[in-house]
Amino acid sequence: MKRNIEKPRVVVIGGGTGLSVLLRGLKKQPIDITAIVTVADDGGSSGRLRSELRMPPPGDVRNVLIALADTEPLLESLLQHRFVNGNGLAGHSIGNLLIAALTEISDGDFVTAIEQLSKVLAVRGRVLPAANHSIVLHAEMQDGTIVSGESIIPKAGKRIKRVFIDKGVEPLAEAIEALTEADAILIGPGSLYTSVLPNLLVPGIVQAIRESRAVKAYICNVMTQPGETDGYTAEDHIQAIHDHVGNSLFQYIIVNSGEISEEVRALYAQKGSEPVTYSIEKLSAKGYHIIADNLLVYDEFLRHNASKLSQIIINVIGAKE
Repeated sequence: MKRNIEKPRVVVIGGGTGLSVLLRGLKKQPIDITAIVTVADDGGSSGRLRSELRMPPPGDVRNVLIALADTEPLLESLLQHRFVNGNGLAGHSIGNLLIAALTEISDGDFVTAIEQLSKVLAVRGRVLPAANHSIVLHAEMQDGTIVSGESIIPKAGKRIKRVFIDKGVEPLAEAIEALTEADAILIGPGSLYTSVLPNLLVPGIVQAIRESRAVKAYICNVMTQPGETDGYTAEDHIQAIHDHVGNSLFQYIIVNSGEISEEVRALYAQKGSEPVTYSIEKLSAKGYHIIADNLLVYDEFLRHNASKLSQIIINVIGAKE
């Protein structure tokens, strides 16, 4: 896929719903987007395809492709549709099955499969896995026990001390190249331990980020995630990244300053989730530039306002220039 080198090159790293929401806003901006997506998912349809077909999990990639695609609403609904019935078919999404089929057609080349589907969907940018094969994510809990499996870790009911991946994982060369050439690198939003850190733990990724001359920003989650970041502040999110990959990985931290209604708080509290608070003083003391704004939108779920967030990012890129 030919890239327009005249546009600012923005690389977004993460996975899950948070990344997809951000990309829906960014694709409307005059930038060249590359999304680097985790391949640690082992639950649901993705986990089954990963296990049965020995391929990387397609779920996060599917969501990102759809977020960046220039498609009709009906086609998006079709790609996201999950079969309810059918022996062996129930639970699978059509988008996942398409990626699996294209991977098989491409002689097992997951990256080529993504490129082919990107063309079909008129995707505005590139979507790259952090590695061209599945990653097994492990977590060491505060009590010393080890839990393996991205989908299992949040269900363990224990506080996470650290996450790690098996040795021998190699980064995708195209991902390293994208980071090296980037004008801006965005990390998050997304599940801290199961979407963001698995990408950063792939050897070579953090080094490429550090060596890149891009402006770098971390977009903090709006709400805590049960079983993963219970009680975490923005400072706790940053500290967890520091503990895993070292300090000074980015210059900017983007946090939400908008108020969440008591009604919405109560709904999320039932699930064990609460707003992520922050201290400008504490974050600034670590040398970061803090951007705090009302970034909320609520439509059944509390999410980042994609349009507003993308405009903030464009302003940050412009300030660098």
